[in-house]
Amino acid sequence: MQSLHVDGSKVADGPLHKHKHMHTAKRARGRFTYYLQDPRQGSKKLAIKNHFIAMIGEFVGTTLFMFFALGGTNVANIPSTSVTGATQAGQADSTAAVANTSNLLYIALCFGFSLAVNAWIFFRVSGGLFDPAVSWGMMLVGAITPLRAALLTVSQILGGIVGSALIQALLPGTLNVRTTLSPGMSVVRGLFLEMLLSAMLMLAILLLAAEKSKATFLAPIGIGLALFIAELLGVFYTGGSLNPARSFGPSVVLTDFESYHWIYWVGPLLGATLSAGFYKFIKWLEFETVLGPDNDDDGPKRTLPALSAPAQNLLDQNKAPSVMEVEKTGLAADVPATAGLTDIVVQGPGLADALTAGDATQVYGLPEAPIDYGLRLERIEALLEALAGNQLSIQKSAASGSTVVEMPQDTMGEARTDRDGHKWSLDYDKTVVGDENV
Repeated sequence: MQSLHVDGSKVADGPLHKHKHMHTAKRARGRFTYYLQDPRQGSKKLAIKNHFIAMIGEFVGTTLFMFFALGGTNVANIPSTSVTGATQAGQADSTAAVANTSNLLYIALCFGFSLAVNAWIFFRVSGGLFDPAVSWGMMLVGAITPLRAALLTVSQILGGIVGSALIQALLPGTLNVRTTLSPGMSVVRGLFLEMLLSAMLMLAILLLAAEKSKATFLAPIGIGLALFIAELLGVFYTGGSLNPARSFGPSVVLTDFESYHWIYWVGPLLGATLSAGFYKFIKWLEFETVLGPDNDDDGPKRTLPALSAPAQNLLDQNKAPSVMEVEKTGLAADVPATAGLTDIVVQGPGLADALTAGDATQVYGLPEAPIDYGLRLERIEALLEALAGNQLSIQKSAASGSTVVEMPQDTMGEARTDRDGHKWSLDYDKTVVGDENV
């Protein structure tokens, strides 16, 4: 009986795969695969269920993403919403607003916010890809299998069609959201512009979402902003597709395809391939050694993958002793005085570099004065008793005329010496309250 990975790919028969519970198969480690998780394996039923959930999540997410993004685009192209009032021919003999910075900004915001919100919603369901080109790129870096990528692509294309159809059915007028090249923009230029814009989006997805860190939960914001800045440039010249499903859906609903429609497929796929290649390249160089582990106490922990032997040896040789090591083992005496001048800094800047050894009770190298709070309280009580006695004498003087009152001797002439050697004396002259001293 053949077993399947949880994402659906087949594995060889054998007694190891006959039990029903899920287990892990060891992946051969290499320069390009050392950071990938070992594939989990389980029953065929579990694999089918996971594929179904991912497809449903991508279909619903892509539909919602397209509905709000294309709906906002349609609003921006209505002539009555144009700030300039200029119009041009639209889809199916309709009238559309001439492109201006106001409606271009509105369109870019609609796409950026729609992607950020929906990706955040479906991030834990299906990955929140919503783009066949992104699925292709994630497959190239090994984040998903070819089977999962193919299934998600089908869901994304269907979601783009359904989202466009909902806009056409619910909103009055004609759907003016197809991606077309602006006048003077050649097909080749449009192809490479789409490639670079898609590469920007794919790179944000790989380094913010696929590369796990303590900021991964905020990845949808960065991804939405990446689409936003890409749309700011691309909407005017190519329509800002970056997504084959975004261009294919409206064209299917309107049954109108441009002769150069293929650039909205090839361009994003090339861009995703370019970003995936760059990502694999920096992973091959083990970029984690530049800034060190991302294991602060105020975020989710992540464990860096095992580095290659040369990189690990380089780190070990240049690793400075920690404060605890200096205090416990006296490593400071073994560090040469010229180490800071001749050694190459490998891991760089972080809070750990600012730590210095020293007494925890000292502030900026100055000794903290010891405080005897009990002695201070006694002084305060003595002063309060003296003030209370003085107030009582004044009241008696006011009632009987001239009265001489002496303070109690137990509070007079008393001197204390604290552990700092300071003498605190409560020597008071006998307080005489009379007509001439009041």
